[in-house]
Amino acid sequence: MEAFFISGRGAIADAAGLIETYGDDAGFEAAARAHASRTAGNVQRFCHWRQIERVIANLASDEVVGSVH
Repeated sequence: MEAFFISGRGAIADAAGLIETYGDDAGFEAAARAHASRTAGNVQRFCHWRQIERVIANLASDEVVGSVH
């Protein structure tokens, strides 16, 4: 998995909230929210939820991403 950008604490908080509420289905919920935002024409929220989907996938992965210090 390639490196990704996290826009701030809000992104992590949203990801954590979805994981707490939806468990293993959190990524699917983020994808559904992204789709709903795109359908509504809200590009900013679409990008936000796609980012959350990637954050959730990275948190669930055992793969090391980026440099290790």
